[in-house]
Amino acid sequence: MEYSPIIRQVLVYIENNLQNELNLEVISKEFGYSKFHFSRIFKNELRKNLAEYIRMRRVSTIASLLLNTDEKILDIAYYFHFNSQEALTRAFKELYHLPPGQYRKLMKNINYKEEEKTMEKTQEIKGWFLSGSHPFNYEMGLDKETFHSGKAAGYLKSISVSDYSEFATMMQECKADSFLGKRVKLTSFIKSKNVQNHCAMWMRVDDSSEDVLQFDNMHDRPIKGNTEWNVYSIVLDVPENSKTISFGILLLGIGTVWADNFEFEIVDESVPTTNFVPKSELLAEPTNLSFEDE
Repeated sequence: MEYSPIIRQVLVYIENNLQNELNLEVISKEFGYSKFHFSRIFKNELRKNLAEYIRMRRVSTIASLLLNTDEKILDIAYYFHFNSQEALTRAFKELYHLPPGQYRKLMKNINYKEEEKTMEKTQEIKGWFLSGSHPFNYEMGLDKETFHSGKAAGYLKSISVSDYSEFATMMQECKADSFLGKRVKLTSFIKSKNVQNHCAMWMRVDDSSEDVLQFDNMHDRPIKGNTEWNVYSIVLDVPENSKTISFGILLLGIGTVWADNFEFEIVDESVPTTNFVPKSELLAEPTNLSFEDE
C-alpha cells in the first residue's frame, strides 16, 4: 500500500487543526486506522512520532506569531493547547533554545536591523541560487513569517510573469561523491499559494559530460493552487559514474512556493525510484515511410 498520499492528507488535517485537540487517538480514528498501525506508518514516513510532529508545528507557528503579533504569550499558549506558559516554555526551548519572551525580543530586534540594511527583495541565500527560463521575472528569498520549522523558509515568487510557460527555480548543485552507487531519497516540506500552473520539487543526477543519468521533477504529481505545508519526496539512483547532483524548487507560471527542511537519505532498493523515463514505443520495423498513412 502507498502511504504517502495518506500521510499528506494527515498533514493537511494537522495544519488545519493546530488549535484543536490533536492526538494519536483523534487522528487515527479520523482516518480509520488502529492507533498502533497509524503510529507505525507515520513514524516510518516522517521519522518522528505524531506527538513530536504536532508539538513542533505548534511551536513553529507560535514562533511566527511572537514575531508578527502582540498577542500575550499566555493567550497563545492556551490557544494551542499548552496548559500553562511554563509548558509552552519547555517545548519552545527544546526547539529554539530560548524562552518565548526572550525569543520575541531578540528576533524582532534582529529583523528590524536587517530591514534597515536593505530593501532588496531578492536575497542571497547561502548555497542557493536563482535560475530558470526567466529568473528575472521571479523573486527568491527567506521568509521569516511563513516557515515549517526553525526560523525561516526559502520562497520563490512570481513578480512580472506574462506567460504560463515561464519558470524559475531556486536550486543547488553539489558533488555526487558521497552518494555514488546509492539510492537517494530527497525530502522537503512545501507550501504553495495561488499557483496557477504548477510548482514542484526536482532533482537531477549528471555525469562528467553533463549528460542526465537520473531525473524527476514531479511531472506526474505537480502541486497546484493553494496548499498547506506538506511533505514530498523524490527517489533516484546515483550511478558510479555520477558527477553532480542538482535539486531545488520549481515554479512554472504565476504564484508563490515555499520550501523548508530539505533532507537527503540513503535508502535500499525496496524503496521504488521516481526516475522519469519518457515512454516511447519501439517499432518492430520501419513504418509509414511515404507519410501516406494517417
